[in-house]
Amino acid sequence: MTKVMGAAMRRIHVGNALSAFGLGFTVPFLYVYVAQVRDLGAVTAGLVLAAFAVAALIVLPFSGRAIDRRGPLPVLVAALLTAAVGALSLGLAGSAPLVLVSAGALGAGQAVMQPALATMIVECSTPDTRTRAFAMQFFLQNLGLGVGGLIGGQLVKHERPGDFTLLFAIETVIFLVLAGIMLTARLPRSPRIADATPQARGSMKDVFRNRVMLQLCVLGFVLFFACYGQFESGLSAYGVEAAGISPSTLGIALAANTGAIVLAQFAVLRFVERRRRSQVIATVGLIWAVAWIAAGYAGLGHVSQAMATAAFISTYALFGIGETMLAPTVAPLVADLAPESMVGRYNSAFALVKQLALAVGPAVGGPMGATLHAPYVVTFLLFSLGITVLALRLGKHLTPAQNHPYAQKSRIVAQGAPEAVSAHS
Repeated sequence: MTKVMGAAMRRIHVGNALSAFGLGFTVPFLYVYVAQVRDLGAVTAGLVLAAFAVAALIVLPFSGRAIDRRGPLPVLVAALLTAAVGALSLGLAGSAPLVLVSAGALGAGQAVMQPALATMIVECSTPDTRTRAFAMQFFLQNLGLGVGGLIGGQLVKHERPGDFTLLFAIETVIFLVLAGIMLTARLPRSPRIADATPQARGSMKDVFRNRVMLQLCVLGFVLFFACYGQFESGLSAYGVEAAGISPSTLGIALAANTGAIVLAQFAVLRFVERRRRSQVIATVGLIWAVAWIAAGYAGLGHVSQAMATAAFISTYALFGIGETMLAPTVAPLVADLAPESMVGRYNSAFALVKQLALAVGPAVGGPMGATLHAPYVVTFLLFSLGITVLALRLGKHLTPAQNHPYAQKSRIVAQGAPEAVSAHS
């Protein structure tokens, strides 16, 4: 069984890396492709980006039920095929309606991949190995995004339609290859925490009737709204307008975020595993509060441009360190709160909350970051402190096994130690 789980987990990690690579390969260049290369205008390009979010919000409420009924693997393969069709048609599309439909298909496929892959990780891990499994997932996702964006940028230097057609064709092949790899995976059914939420009837409403899961979803919305929802909207606008950051420096700041994740992900695991999950999330809120203070110093501190640049880049790096602590904490907690028959729905519900936050975050943060500099920083500083408060409140409602599974494992090992010693004596 262990060998089967290990082989399946390796394929899942390959799936995470390739799906992220495909995302980084094309999405950063969609605006340029639609607005300039296909000459469809800025409005259509904006609608294409919105189509990704809308498609995700439409399909995620249904994907969880499908994952739980059919299993994550068939749903993942269907999502990959849908994304492949969307990518190929997007590379060939020349009219606004076809571009929008293609973007919707690509966005829907990519949205469903994540809860399907997350459910597969749950089925190939145990509560005490899940932390490291999700840490590896996050590491590979960021590595795939970074490498995909780097290679994709080299292929579209001349901004010709043929370059982008090649780009989307390669992405299509990536999704098809990934579908073939995943079809070879054998997924065992692994045990989950015995004292998690009792079996529910099975609808999405039942997910949110779980008060602990509802608290986690509220916390998740604040997390994604205050961090991920600001990266390429409010925070970048604030950096340009208030701190005088150049576009090239914004790229360096984003690279600092990815670099911090790649370098720190496994270094923080010991810290994460030895503390309660609620305490780890609370610590993330404090780290992000420091990040927003650094952002305030960069834009409002009346310092030299060099100091402002250093502070702004530090903001992104601090966000990355916080992300490395969240990845092995929040996703396993979602899985451990779910009844065994509803893991897919719990993962999809949390993914839906994430999508809502990523849709609302730029809409609120973008205008504030560009014009209301001091209120913007103060608002999101308070949101970060709110993360700490919400996390500590959540911890009061978690069982010891849900909040600190590593301690439960250590306690069992310690209790069994005397027998082990006597057996060898």
